[in-house]
Amino acid sequence: MIHEKIKEAIKEYSEELTELRRKLHSEPELSWEEENTTAFVCEYLENLGIPYRRTEPTGVIATIEGGKSGKTVALRGDMDALSVEQLNMDLPYASKEDGKMHACGHDAHTAMLLIAAKALNGIKDELPGNVRLVFQPAEEVAEGAKAMVKQGAVEGVDNIFGIHIWSQMPTHNVSCTPGPSFASADIFRVRFKGKGGHGAMPQDCIDAAIVASSFVMNVQSVVSRTIDPQSPAVLTVGKMVVGTRFNVIAENALIEGTVRCFDPATRDHVEKQISHYAEHVASTFGATAQVEYVRGTQAVINDEYSAKLVQKVAAEAFGEHVLFNEKPTMGGEDFSFYLDEVPGSFALVGSGNPQKDTEWAHHHGKFNIDEDALATGAELYAQYAWAYLNE
Repeated sequence: MIHEKIKEAIKEYSEELTELRRKLHSEPELSWEEENTTAFVCEYLENLGIPYRRTEPTGVIATIEGGKSGKTVALRGDMDALSVEQLNMDLPYASKEDGKMHACGHDAHTAMLLIAAKALNGIKDELPGNVRLVFQPAEEVAEGAKAMVKQGAVEGVDNIFGIHIWSQMPTHNVSCTPGPSFASADIFRVRFKGKGGHGAMPQDCIDAAIVASSFVMNVQSVVSRTIDPQSPAVLTVGKMVVGTRFNVIAENALIEGTVRCFDPATRDHVEKQISHYAEHVASTFGATAQVEYVRGTQAVINDEYSAKLVQKVAAEAFGEHVLFNEKPTMGGEDFSFYLDEVPGSFALVGSGNPQKDTEWAHHHGKFNIDEDALATGAELYAQYAWAYLNE
C-alpha cells in the first residue's frame, strides 16, 4: 500500500518543505485576504505543471490527473492566519505583519499540501485516478469551506482527507478515529433592554446590568441540568458589554458566547433553551430580550472506512507506534462542510515537543510547531491519496 517513491520524494523535499512553511509563516494573511498566499500557491503549481484555477475571492483548486482511470480523492489544506500578535519574535521566520500571525498551523498545512502535490505529481502516470488539491481560505471564520464547496471543490470527488497540526500531541503521532473529532461551533448574542436612569434613583429604572448578570449566572444550568451528561456540550459567555458611566443605570446590555457539542439534537436543545432563559430572565425584571443564534461549523464526524484507512496508512508509513487516540475536541473546524457532501476523514498530526517549546496552545502568541512534523504530514497526505485510489 505504501508507495516507496512517495516516501523518498518527501525525504528529498524535506528542506524545501521547511523553507515553504517558514516563508508562509513570516507573511501571514487574514481570512479572505490571502491574496499573496493564493498567488504563491498558483505559481508553485504552475511550475509543477499541475492545472489549477483560482477561486473567489481567494483560494485555489487544482487536480493531478492520473495516468489510469479511477476515483477522485481530495486533499484539503487551509491557508489563513489569525489576528494574533506574535510573541516569540526571536524566531528567524517570525511574522513580518503586526497583529497577524499563523498561530494555528495553517502555514504548515499549505506547505505540506504543496510538497505532497509535488510528490504525487512525480508518480502521476501510476495513479489510478485523480487527486484534487483544495487550498482553502477563511477557515478561521468558518466560511471558507462552504465557499469552496459552492465553487466546485468536491464536484466529482469520491472521498476527502484533511490534516491539522496539533501541538497537544507529541511530534509525529497521528490520530484519526472514526466518529466525532471536532465539535459544532455556534455563536449566540443576547441583547437586553431595560430602562436607564440616574444611579441614585433605581426605583425609576430597569437595570440591564442586573438582567444580564442574572442570565450569565443561570444559563450554565442549560448544560448542567437539562442535557444528558453523556452528550457533552459547552456553553461559554465570552463577552459582556453593559453600561456607559459609573452613576448611570444601564439601559442596554449585550452578551456574546459560543456553544459547542457533537450531537445535532443537543445543539437544537441548547439553542432553544438560550432563548427560553433570556426571555424569562428579562420578563422577571420587566426588561426585553432579543436573541440571535448563528450556526457556525458542523461537527466533524470521521467516516469509519476513511479513518481506519488513515490509521492503516500511518502505521505502514511510520510504524504502529505513531498511532495516537486523541479525544474529540470542542474546537471547531469547517472541514465539516466537505463531509456534508462526500465521505472522508480529518487527522491530527502531533507537533508538540517541550525541548523545542512547541506545546503552546493553538491561537496563542507563542504558538509554534516542531518542524520535524512537516514531513509526517506531507507524506500522510500523499500516501493516503495513493492508498485510497488503489483500494
